Amino acid sequence: MELRILVDTNILLDYLLDREPHEKSARTIIKACHQKKMEGCVAAHSITNIFYILRKNFSIEERRDILLDICKIFYVEGIDVKKLRYALANEDFLDFEDCLQMECAKSFHADYIVSRNLEDFKSSDIPCVDADEMCRIIESHQL
Repeated sequence: MELRILVDTNILLDYLLDREPHEKSARTIIKACHQKKMEGCVAAHSITNIFYILRKNFSIEERRDILLDICKIFYVEGIDVKKLRYALANEDFLDFEDCLQMECAKSFHADYIVSRNLEDFKSSDIPCVDADEMCRIIESHQL
């Protein structure tokens, strides 16, 4: 069985912006997805958020290239009205964006959500682990 994960925006930003001490674990996860050792997914709204956040560090052309590469590595799970309604109606989540991440992870049939904001996903239907824990899971599965 292939491991399936949804990678939260903050993990991708750790990698793209070389944010220490998180960059190494983020790189390991992205590399495993790139090498097809596991199947990775990002939510479509993560792409738009990252495009905006990277504006201070990269030109528009660089941002387009970066995100096109991300789209080659990861499946991009879209947001539809059904996911929006579920996320808006879910009173267990305080953060609407995180609830949308969970809805995307459910549609993708993810085994895990990988995020630095574990507390935000305590009501998630899918287990949430940080990048270091995901690296340990990768090692234990010999991926």
